[in-house]
Amino acid sequence: MLDINEIKKPIASDIDVFEGKFKSSMQSSVPLLDRITHYIVKRKGKQIRPMFVFFSASICGGINESTHRGAALVELLHTATLIHDDVVDNSYQRRSFFSINALWKNKIAVLVGDFLLSKGLLLSVKNNDFKFLKIVSEAMEQMIEGELLQVEKARKLDIDEPVYYEVIRQKTASLIASCCECGAASACADDETIEKMRLFGEKVGIAFQIKDDMFDFGTDDVGKPLGIDIKEKKITLPLIYSLNKSDNTLKKEMINLVKNHNDEPKKIARIIAFVKDSGGLQYAEQQMKKFKDEAFSILNTFPDSESRRGLEQLVAFTTERNK
Repeated sequence: MLDINEIKKPIASDIDVFEGKFKSSMQSSVPLLDRITHYIVKRKGKQIRPMFVFFSASICGGINESTHRGAALVELLHTATLIHDDVVDNSYQRRSFFSINALWKNKIAVLVGDFLLSKGLLLSVKNNDFKFLKIVSEAMEQMIEGELLQVEKARKLDIDEPVYYEVIRQKTASLIASCCECGAASACADDETIEKMRLFGEKVGIAFQIKDDMFDFGTDDVGKPLGIDIKEKKITLPLIYSLNKSDNTLKKEMINLVKNHNDEPKKIARIIAFVKDSGGLQYAEQQMKKFKDEAFSILNTFPDSESRRGLEQLVAFTTERNK
């Protein structure tokens, strides 16, 4: 398994500078907000999204001051959506830390999410980064549409492969695509190159989400309870494939279990066993590799460089991770 710190080495100094700029971008004269944003910075994750921004800028011409602003804008948006998601999902933990709503309740969590969004908007407007603003606003629009499409389909349980791909393209892939697009735009790449990097990010994002959906069926010991997606009536690729391969009787039984018995551990175990026995995980693995290979094909149109190898390793990390 690739080590994220090894992958980060070529841009480690840029990431260090970014951390300081990201922290300062959240500053407020309100003590409560400062305490909460300090807590947010303290529990930062692997910084995969800023890494995509910096590597994309580097491969397209070079990292500069606007690259840092593009990375901060994406990270402010991402952090805000995570805070809001925890409120919507009544989730009290994230990355083994208490969520903002667990510590400060829903009202404050929603307001903090809104504050981070406004900080991102102001950061772009003050620096005339209107290209970044357009990229990230479009990504946010897609993320919301993808989330609502998933909610709508969870009610009817009528999701098929094309709809599944549309949901994850909007909900997950659009954000990683915006990271790569912002990176390329910050390096003043031409429109064709910016679009190429956006498409690269989209392919990576789809592969990333397929991998994430496979965890629900116990492909690795990830410290995450099995069947979370089933409990939320999310029909993901392994289950879609398995349902399509089944006869009508078995298909109806499984849909009934997802619809009406999704909170019963024995029934969830039955669904997981069904997916494994039907080859759903193998199919999802094949599809994930297909999107990963398409991402690599786009990267191979760029000259070999340390930045290109960094992106290749980052793609491998996101699709081979075990959590």
